[in-house]
Amino acid sequence: MKPFLVASLYLGLSLPVLAQSERQIARPISPKRPVVDTYFGKVVTDNYRWMEDMNSQQTKDWFKAQGDYSNSVLAQIPGRDSLVNTFVRYDALKSVNYSDIRRKGNRYFYRKTLPKENVSKLYYRDGKMGAEMLLFDPTTYDKAKKYAVSGYQPSEDGQKLTIGLAEGGAEISIMRIMDVATKTFYPESITAVFGYDNYGWSPDGKGFIYKQLSSDNPQLPAAHLDNKSFYHRIGTEPGTDTELFSRNRYPTLGIKSAELPLVFYSDDFSMLFGILATADNRLNGFMAPANELLQPTIGWQRFVTLTDSVYNLATVGNQLFLQSHKGASKGRVLVTDARHPSVQNATVLLPEGKWTITGISAGKNFLFVQLNDGINDHVRQYDVRSAQWADVSLPLTGTVRFSPYSPISNDGLLLISSWKQPPTVYDYDPATKQFSTSPFNVPVTYPGVTDLIVEELEVPSHDGVMVPLSLIYRKGLKKDGSQITYMTGYGAYGSSAKPFFNPRYLALLNKGVVVAITHPRGGREKGESWHTAGYKTTKPNTWKDFIACGEYLINKKYTSPKHLIGEGTSAGGILIGRAITERPDLFAAAICNVADCNTLRSEYGTDGPVNAAEYGTVKDSVECMALYEMDALSHVKEGVNYPAVIGVGGINDPRVMAWQPGKFAAALQNATASGKPVLMQVNYDNGHFTEDKAVTFRNFANMYAFALWQAGHPDFQPSDARSVRAKATSTEKK
Repeated sequence: MKPFLVASLYLGLSLPVLAQSERQIARPISPKRPVVDTYFGKVVTDNYRWMEDMNSQQTKDWFKAQGDYSNSVLAQIPGRDSLVNTFVRYDALKSVNYSDIRRKGNRYFYRKTLPKENVSKLYYRDGKMGAEMLLFDPTTYDKAKKYAVSGYQPSEDGQKLTIGLAEGGAEISIMRIMDVATKTFYPESITAVFGYDNYGWSPDGKGFIYKQLSSDNPQLPAAHLDNKSFYHRIGTEPGTDTELFSRNRYPTLGIKSAELPLVFYSDDFSMLFGILATADNRLNGFMAPANELLQPTIGWQRFVTLTDSVYNLATVGNQLFLQSHKGASKGRVLVTDARHPSVQNATVLLPEGKWTITGISAGKNFLFVQLNDGINDHVRQYDVRSAQWADVSLPLTGTVRFSPYSPISNDGLLLISSWKQPPTVYDYDPATKQFSTSPFNVPVTYPGVTDLIVEELEVPSHDGVMVPLSLIYRKGLKKDGSQITYMTGYGAYGSSAKPFFNPRYLALLNKGVVVAITHPRGGREKGESWHTAGYKTTKPNTWKDFIACGEYLINKKYTSPKHLIGEGTSAGGILIGRAITERPDLFAAAICNVADCNTLRSEYGTDGPVNAAEYGTVKDSVECMALYEMDALSHVKEGVNYPAVIGVGGINDPRVMAWQPGKFAAALQNATASGKPVLMQVNYDNGHFTEDKAVTFRNFANMYAFALWQAGHPDFQPSDARSVRAKATSTEKK
């Protein structure tokens, strides 16, 4: 197939005979309709509040016009389709992709995607080397809709399966129940379930626990309030399901409306845990004997509070292991009696050390602890029978994902990847400490990988704190300021940017672009104190760390302001939005991907109340002023020379509503004096993300091509660049 045809199929584009310059339309206007709010004496004018009503025809028309305009500009960037072709070609180098591998008994369940498939299908094998059996193909479920599997969970005996189905990149799911032997569905369906909100089967396989939203429209803020956890018995009407854990059912437990009530079994099925989840990663919850599951009242007893600073738990027999960061920024492991737990009186099993504990998990006789040294992951194992610790000698360095197969066995699946090492999958036996290459490992060789250089640096920030910075580039880099550099960052929720292999980064690297991954405060690269140094009132450190990394790259002549691209996704929208409003001179282009750019209004969005634990609330005078400071929209000023910006919003996004990047793009379009384009790319077949490769490839090709065009990459310059730039900054008059 010819390359341009491949691109057109993946982009969903027709290729008219018209000249490129004839296809572009004028930029639509973004009307200002001021709404004035006073927050504890601070007067804030919001010119684009009207956009928050996503159901109004005016808003729909604005997004449609902005999307059409953006598409007309992007269509004239010559390298855009070539990027899609590269993504397709790199994807095809891996003959098959396995993911989400789970074992129940001797039966292995997994997702599998072939290069020509856009979404994964579900399969199983009896035995690791057994014959492969197709269980479910979401593309055949409803020919009129585009479904993908949002989550799945096999029963303990491997005879049944719950499957979450989501449409158009949305995360809300319809849950169906499949009989594995016949590959047929039971008649009932459960709606308003998030794909990952499937917390497990009862040990008898007769039913399962799940959490349900308060509405089947996840874009309503009320849908994320007063959620409930239920037990569903197969063959019964979902409307009769037993309510297990909620503010409504247990008003005396002090459950708040924004807390998500999650229920799951202990590893040995002897206990039930009821956890109240928010954006705060610390556990807050209760436990009860598992035999009370279907009793009229469950005797929930609190066992952990936020002040205990417990982030993870695991059980082996009668021992409850806790990952705690209280008084220990890098974490320690505690152990207590699972039948009568006491965090306060728990024994320190593994004290805080020089590496940060990032997770714990358990098998039948072993506890596994994952640690990070700031760059690479490490694993230690604890044999509960001998009470002995041992270091796991990993076959490769990089980021490790270790998953015990089952609480009734000791072996597990281990994946290792790094910035320039594609993922390798191993089976691991802790009894012998031996690794073997997994049958689910698929070797792949990508072009240009052997020519890559990785530098791990630390950069002084505005206050002298040293911030980690990871650089990837091709051999022979000239530090003369001429290199286009793509700099990305996140810095929120205590999420660390760990080394991983990204074929999309490789597409940039093989075009001579330097890729810079920042590790600003707000993540957990240096422990929990690194997280708390970049949230709520300390959030400015996040974007100031990002700015410091950009300044370092310029000062050391890796790049220059006319070649530097900044990118932030989701909560990273705070980082990129405030970086370009505080230092617009630093960047040639910026990407605001499904970006939170209006934090003063986030609390009034879909899952805003849940995220107040990370950002703060407008109801508190101190936190409200912190929200104003991190609000990119409120810091857009008229007449400033802003960089070129592309905002991206998913119409089906239940996390960051499209009006967040939309309002920011509108403000920049009206305010900028630089003459550089500001686009608002609108994805009608996407949410916060999507599994659909065709949609994903198109989305990233659009973002990268726009930024590379503006940063001066020769492969992305339209033949009549001045005409395109002029049209991209003009405004259509009423």
